[in-house]
Amino acid sequence: MRILLLLVATILFNIQVDAQRANDSERLCRSDRIYPDTLNKKRVATVAGVAGGTYIAGLTFLGAIWYKDHARVPFHYYDDSKGYLQMDKAGHAYAAYYQSLVMTRSLRWAGVSKKASLIIGGSFGLIMQTPIEIFDGLYEGWGFSWSDMIANTSGALLFTVQEALWEDQIVRMKFSYSPSGYPEYHPVLGQTPLESFFNDYNGHTYWLSANIKKTTKLKVPAWLNLSFGYSANGMIYEFDNPKYYRGQPFPHLERYRQYLFSLDLDLSKVKTKSKFLRSLLGAANMLKVPFPAIEFNKVDGVKWHWLYF
Repeated sequence: MRILLLLVATILFNIQVDAQRANDSERLCRSDRIYPDTLNKKRVATVAGVAGGTYIAGLTFLGAIWYKDHARVPFHYYDDSKGYLQMDKAGHAYAAYYQSLVMTRSLRWAGVSKKASLIIGGSFGLIMQTPIEIFDGLYEGWGFSWSDMIANTSGALLFTVQEALWEDQIVRMKFSYSPSGYPEYHPVLGQTPLESFFNDYNGHTYWLSANIKKTTKLKVPAWLNLSFGYSANGMIYEFDNPKYYRGQPFPHLERYRQYLFSLDLDLSKVKTKSKFLRSLLGAANMLKVPFPAIEFNKVDGVKWHWLYF
């Protein structure tokens, strides 16, 4: 849940910077992006101010709200590498990927050199998420997780390596959500639709969306992608499901992984002269566009979805 909340904060950070970008002449889609070659101190101040405010707000949220009912304890570790069938790890990688992307692109817009932008921006996913792990290590009920750190690093590296090599994201991380129906079994998965969006990993799917034209050289539209998705189902608690709830036997739910293949759209490749629409498409490009999909899992074998969200 916290990772998605931090990602929402990152999106708000991006929107704030985009609001400033809209007043400038630079074109921001990758196909025609132009970055200034001299440092713009006003833009640097804008990026630093918005990023700093977002960072402080996140730390304040953790200290004043998230951990307020948990006792402070000596620093300790927690192995959650098998929790939620690794859906939480996919969320960590996804958040770090976009945190690094947003910061790097914002620094380039401010006239910071490509090398410096990649060093600072590429590390931003870790800078944003490492304090969470440190805080976790200091509070009861949590713990510093090395598997979280590995996931954070993987997401940041996926962005940084591609940006360093091609100044483009040929393979993007994306997210989709569809209500699972499991919250009706247990309130831990959310008692409102908004809570379920954050708490119910059964409804989350994370995607690696590869640009077909860039990876195969086929003569297809520049915006057409092929996506590999990962999700999981049947999860109530982190490692297993309850046998009883409120004194009654709890229904058996098979916990299993889901692997999916589908088409997708790279909205950064859609050409438009509208600055507002470019910003809107940039934000929407974090999400997987619904398409038919084929799924593989141990329960159903092969399953076809006419439209997968």
